[in-house]
Amino acid sequence: MKAYFIQSDSSATRLELRDVSKPEARPGHLLVRVRAASLNRGEFLRSHGLTQPGAVKPAGTDGAGEVEGTGERVMGRLPGAFAEYALMDQHDFIPVPPNLSWEEAAAVPITFMVVHDMLLGQGNLKRGEWLLVTGVSSGVGVAALQAAKALGAKVIGTSGSAEKLDRLKALGLDVGIRTRKANFHDAVMQATGGKGVDLVVNNVGGTMFAECVRALAFQGRLATVGYLDGSMKSEIDLDALHSKRLKLFGVSNKHRNGEQRAVTVQGFKRDFLPLFASGKLKPLIDRVYDFKDLPEAKARMQSDAQVGKLVVRMP
Repeated sequence: MKAYFIQSDSSATRLELRDVSKPEARPGHLLVRVRAASLNRGEFLRSHGLTQPGAVKPAGTDGAGEVEGTGERVMGRLPGAFAEYALMDQHDFIPVPPNLSWEEAAAVPITFMVVHDMLLGQGNLKRGEWLLVTGVSSGVGVAALQAAKALGAKVIGTSGSAEKLDRLKALGLDVGIRTRKANFHDAVMQATGGKGVDLVVNNVGGTMFAECVRALAFQGRLATVGYLDGSMKSEIDLDALHSKRLKLFGVSNKHRNGEQRAVTVQGFKRDFLPLFASGKLKPLIDRVYDFKDLPEAKARMQSDAQVGKLVVRMP
């Protein structure tokens, strides 16, 4: 079968298409005929560190397809998803609602499970609260916006593109701040009546961290999920952390085992899957590429041109 592999060096990641043997089903896993798979920044951007230098591994982290032998439609975490077949841990199994296409289903799993983790699992976002999303046009940013609005929250988003912010207003973005710099504190305070936001999703990285802390309300929470700027360090205002009783947390599956991931899967099934089945939630797909054009999709992601998710469909 055809499958993409990914390799990283000190500055970049590279893709290679290979002919390999079809994987064999084994206990605790499902053999999935892949119909579509989505791109995730953590794998393709060197600064995120999920693909270590020198490592060659099957490319892809999540997707959707049919279980071999039963034909059941499934989506979920799917290592090696950029291939004709891949194995899915049974802990990661999520049924695909009938109203989702293969491409839509592939755009959901990891992105919206990350969002569930940071909005509900750790962030405890409530109806009526304010959420700030830096880099709101990214795949995780858009999904955070969509999920927060479905939960009844109010959302502020930052982006360097006025066009992207205008597009996201149709998804319910309450306040768009056009900036690529850490200068949004005053605009956030104005929008929230001087209170600050209850939860921040920081997709951008270390250059925005201190400003995110400044923008938090009393008992605010800050989720660190991405490093678009490649900056992995920042100062922490300990006085603000102490006096405002803030909560700072990371959102990553890098070191989680199957049982720990299963907690988020179950939470997603309970809280988000019914919203997808009803049509209240639907992933925003920027572009769909043919399998052979995965390198082109990777280049679009690296250019930061997309709004929402990039998806590859199998022939």
